[in-house]
Amino acid sequence: MKNIPRRRFLAATGVLPALGAVTGAISLTGKTMAEGNSAIPTGLRGRFYKTLKIGMIRDGGNLVEKFAIAKEAGFDGVELNAPGYDIEEARKAVAETGLPVDGTVCADHWGVRHSDPDPKVRQRALETLLRALESTHAAGGNTVLLVVGHGKDGTEKEVWDRSVESISQAVPLAAKLGVAIAVENVWNEFCYEHKGGDTQSAEKFASYIDAFASPWVGMQFDIGNHWKYGKTGDWIRTLGKRIVKLDVKGFSRAEGKFTPIDEGDIDYADVTRALLEINFHGWCAAEVGGGDLAYLKTVAAAMDKSFGLA
Repeated sequence: MKNIPRRRFLAATGVLPALGAVTGAISLTGKTMAEGNSAIPTGLRGRFYKTLKIGMIRDGGNLVEKFAIAKEAGFDGVELNAPGYDIEEARKAVAETGLPVDGTVCADHWGVRHSDPDPKVRQRALETLLRALESTHAAGGNTVLLVVGHGKDGTEKEVWDRSVESISQAVPLAAKLGVAIAVENVWNEFCYEHKGGDTQSAEKFASYIDAFASPWVGMQFDIGNHWKYGKTGDWIRTLGKRIVKLDVKGFSRAEGKFTPIDEGDIDYADVTRALLEINFHGWCAAEVGGGDLAYLKTVAAAMDKSFGLA
């Protein structure tokens, strides 16, 4: 029975994969990028869509102008912050540029948390999430990215239980509107050990998503965020169809810092193979520093290079 609503969910979010095994349908090694990046498969072409955070678009006086810049830079959509934007302005930007609002990032989710010990704060977090779902739906988006809490709010069990209880109250609205709650893996000291080294797995994240028992709660998996703590390709394989969207930034284990997307030492060949293995179809949001049109073109090109899209 669980397969039916999940398939409906994937159809609603625009990432319904073809039925059947990936192996045999897609060659992971037969099609590769041009010389210089030959280890990266090209099988994501035509099924992988580039978006970016609205705050990265530094030029443009309104959403229409910002969306036009994103389109010229080579992106397929834009992620807004919700709630907080003018819905009619967003609709106008979509209509005039042809770029969709693929999703949003929930406002205040770092400061007003679903794991806070104070029930009044958790209620505020819930109210913000509900409004984010509504405004995302109104603009045509299909996901709200959410940071669920922080380890400083209590024990892992307390953070887990409080956040699951709070966020679960938003799931009926998410289902009604067809907008998924997309949990991001971030440096919030939850579901991983901050000092635990680089051999950790995504098992806790998978169990956390499963705790909601709903196809309307998944992950917006950030490719760069946990390269410090584990093998990104294996995390993708573990999370599987729980991943509804992606974020990407670079990270250097050697230097211990975030980098531009195509710098650092993330194993994008393995990441791409893993995405093909789970039959990923959908959106990936750049989450790096912002800039003007020329700079954003370099970000889009870095995504093409890293995922074999060029």
